[in-house]
Amino acid sequence: MDYKRILTIQDISCVGQCSLTVALPIISACGVETAILPSAVLSNHTAFSGFTFKDLTDEIPIIKDEWARQNIKFSAVYTGYLGSADQVDHVKTIMNELLEDRSIRIVDPAMADHGILYTGFDMEFVQQMKSLCQAADVILPNITEACLLTDTPYREEYDIDYITTLFERLSNICSRVVLTGVSFNPHNSGIAVYDNGDVQYYEHKKVGDGCHGTGDVYASAFVGAIMNGHSIYSAAKTAADFTLLCIENTVNHKEHWYGVRFEPVLKELIKML
Repeated sequence: MDYKRILTIQDISCVGQCSLTVALPIISACGVETAILPSAVLSNHTAFSGFTFKDLTDEIPIIKDEWARQNIKFSAVYTGYLGSADQVDHVKTIMNELLEDRSIRIVDPAMADHGILYTGFDMEFVQQMKSLCQAADVILPNITEACLLTDTPYREEYDIDYITTLFERLSNICSRVVLTGVSFNPHNSGIAVYDNGDVQYYEHKKVGDGCHGTGDVYASAFVGAIMNGHSIYSAAKTAADFTLLCIENTVNHKEHWYGVRFEPVLKELIKML
């Protein structure tokens, strides 16, 4: 693998195993230098009973300008949770100015789940996120986010025709899509991959009722695999297998309700690469 440096732009939730505290160790474990640009600082993530939030929108262009002055470039950009709609234009500027040739832009439109937007987001944010997805090479929405991006009614139960329709609409935004949390029966979960018209599915057993932060674990493992030369489908499958291992390593630890215990199984991800 040629030497690569990736920039990941998302929040720091100081406690809670999500966002940058997940992305930095996972991508680094994949052998890729990982630079970070925090979009916000939270004391802990929003599943806790309370949290503090510091918006870092004003810092982003200042940091970008300093990197430009020092001619710092990146082989890829991976975005996750952004702190405000105003940050989208700053991120697109970074994509346009600080990426090397043949770089890749990966966007996880982290803004919603289970049919509703996350706290603090509105439809203006959705439209801005849609514009960022249009600038991406690969996007990683869950079904709720895919519905919001395409003005499609959200459904808890669906069939393959519904997923096909989502892909048809998403293809007008980005030509390569990894749709997460796809399940056609209550015992399985999985992903669906759209790669320039080619669709592939991968299912695995469902363990427990889910854990907070698994989307960030999944996206980070996907990025790590992509940076190691995996195809879109292979990276999506590898990330799904790793996320499942993380959940299995967590479900019997009832006190660990705020995230997944990914650290003990990082060595398994390295083997998968």
